[in-house]
Amino acid sequence: MAKEEIKKLVENSKKVLEQDHDNFVKSIKNDLTSFKKKTLDQI
Repeated sequence: MAKEEIKKLVENSKKVLEQDHDNFVKSIKNDLTSFKKKTLDQI
Protein backbone atom coordinates (compact mmCIF):
# COMPACT_ATOMS: atom_id res chain seq x y z
CA MET A 1 0.00 0.00 0.00
CA ALA A 2 2.68 2.50 0.99
CA LYS A 3 4.75 1.70 -2.09
CA GLU A 4 1.83 2.48 -4.40
CA GLU A 5 1.21 5.79 -2.66
CA ILE A 6 4.86 6.74 -2.97
CA LYS A 7 4.85 5.83 -6.66
CA LYS A 8 1.82 8.05 -7.24
CA LEU A 9 3.41 10.93 -5.35
CA VAL A 10 6.64 10.62 -7.35
CA GLU A 11 4.77 10.50 -10.66
CA ASN A 12 2.71 13.56 -9.71
CA SER A 13 5.85 15.46 -8.70
CA LYS A 14 7.47 14.59 -12.03
CA LYS A 15 4.46 15.94 -13.91
CA VAL A 16 4.44 19.16 -11.90
CA LEU A 17 8.18 19.64 -12.38
CA GLU A 18 7.87 19.10 -16.13
CA GLN A 19 5.05 21.66 -16.33
CA ASP A 20 7.05 24.16 -14.28
CA HIS A 21 10.07 23.62 -16.50
CA ASP A 22 8.03 24.14 -19.66
CA ASN A 23 6.51 27.34 -18.27
CA PHE A 24 9.95 28.56 -17.22
CA VAL A 25 11.39 27.92 -20.69
CA LYS A 26 8.43 29.66 -22.34
CA SER A 27 8.75 32.73 -20.14
CA ILE A 28 12.49 32.99 -20.84
CA LYS A 29 11.86 32.73 -24.58
CA ASN A 30 9.20 35.43 -24.34
CA ASP A 31 11.55 37.67 -22.38
CA LEU A 32 14.27 37.15 -24.98
CA THR A 33 12.02 37.98 -27.91
CA SER A 34 10.65 41.10 -26.23
CA PHE A 35 14.19 42.17 -25.36
CA LYS A 36 15.27 41.66 -28.98
CA LYS A 37 12.33 43.72 -30.21
CA LYS A 38 13.08 46.55 -27.78
CA THR A 39 16.75 46.56 -28.75
CA LEU A 40 15.98 46.56 -32.46
CA ASP A 41 13.48 49.38 -32.00
CA GLN A 42 16.11 51.48 -30.26
CA ILE A 43 18.68 51.04 -33.05
